[in-house]
Amino acid sequence: MILGLFRKKNNNQVIVERQYSVLTAAARMPEFYETMHVPDTVMGRFEMLSLVMILFFRRTRSSGTSGQEIAQEIVDAFFEDIDHSIRELGISDNGVPKRMKKLAGMFYGRLESYSAAMDAGDRAALAAALNRNIHPQAAGAYDMARLANWMFDAEADLSAQSEDRIATGSATLPQTA
Repeated sequence: MILGLFRKKNNNQVIVERQYSVLTAAARMPEFYETMHVPDTVMGRFEMLSLVMILFFRRTRSSGTSGQEIAQEIVDAFFEDIDHSIRELGISDNGVPKRMKKLAGMFYGRLESYSAAMDAGDRAALAAALNRNIHPQAAGAYDMARLANWMFDAEADLSAQSEDRIATGSATLPQTA
C-alpha cells in the first residue's frame, strides 16, 4: 500500500499512446523526405518528429487542463522515445545524458524559433528557420517553403479541431499537399 504512493499515476496512458502514434505517423509521411527536402536520416526524422510535437504543443497551449496535461505527457513520451533510440544506436549509458541534454536543447530552440515565425505569420522566416535546422551543414539554402506552408496549414487544421479530440487523443494532422 505504501509503495503505491510512489508510483507515477498515468490515467492518460491510452490517450497519450494513441495521440503519440498519430503524431509519429504524421512525422513519417514519405512526402517530407521525398519532395520537401528533409533528409531521410536519424536527424531528419528527429527534425520532423520535433516539428509535429511543436505543432501539437502549440495547439494545446490554449487547451484546458486535460489538454495541457496530455501535451506534457506526449512530450515526455517523445523524449523517452529519443532516449530509447539513441541507446539502440549504441550510445553508451554514460553518453546518453549528454546527448539527451543536447537534443532537448535543440527541441526547445526549435520550439522558440518556429513559434516566433508562426506567431508573426512569417512563412519566409519559418522556411529560413527550417532550412537552418534541417540542413545545418549545407553550403546553400534548400527551398523549405512547402514544408513551412504545410506547418501553417497543419496549425490551422489543429486549431479547428475540438477540445474533445484533444482530450481523447484523437487529434490528427493533415496530409501533405
